[in-house]
Amino acid sequence: MNKNRLTERKILVTGGGAGIGQECVSKCLSEGATVAVLDRKLDKLEKNLEKDVSINSTVLVEVDISVGEQVCRGVKQAAQELGGLDGVVNSAGIDLVSEFDDMNWDDWSKVLDVNLTGAIHVCQQALPYLRLNRSSSIVNIASGAGLVPIQNRVAYCASKAGLIMASKSLAMDLASSDIRVNAVCPGAVDTDLFRQNIRDESDIEQVKSRYAMNRLGEVSEIADVVIFLLSDEASLITGSALAVDGGRVFH
Repeated sequence: MNKNRLTERKILVTGGGAGIGQECVSKCLSEGATVAVLDRKLDKLEKNLEKDVSINSTVLVEVDISVGEQVCRGVKQAAQELGGLDGVVNSAGIDLVSEFDDMNWDDWSKVLDVNLTGAIHVCQQALPYLRLNRSSSIVNIASGAGLVPIQNRVAYCASKAGLIMASKSLAMDLASSDIRVNAVCPGAVDTDLFRQNIRDESDIEQVKSRYAMNRLGEVSEIADVVIFLLSDEASLITGSALAVDGGRVFH
């Protein structure tokens, strides 16, 4: 695998404080990029970065992407401190497990505000900066649940399916500006977000059985795909929804 594929690139990552987003930050830095992280909680990432010289290549901005004013401020601050933007990774996301009869409508709104509206708002605010650079790239972290539904996750599935289609539409609209837009659709990945709804090992085995490869994904496996889509190696790829799920979509 080539290294330094993102040298001199300036990447904004939402949800970079944990899970897949944090791994994307780490891999972007290892590939030579400077990175701005937008997240509500940055404590864990700050501690990790303190152990690494890459902290000098990282801008941390505390932002709740479901709040429009914070998105506007955060993206502008990120772009100013990095000296521009030529890549965006939207990894911020929340889950909601609920039977439809009992679903709280405030929770429904929050899921869509973070997973869909917030992500697209970040894209819009970043657009003036992305247009100034050659071959800018947006990678939205959707979900396999946006391709094949999961029981008792109506809000989550709807938000991720919406993000997939919004990514495809943006790819059409922004192609003339030489901006590529793609969605990555992970299956079950072993993160804190995944484990918050797991009761015991039998639940994990049940989840694994949905996948042809019969295992959970690792954050590094998702981040590797994100790096590829950000890089010039993916120069002809736009409007794709790439399932990175160990075979659930076809299984």
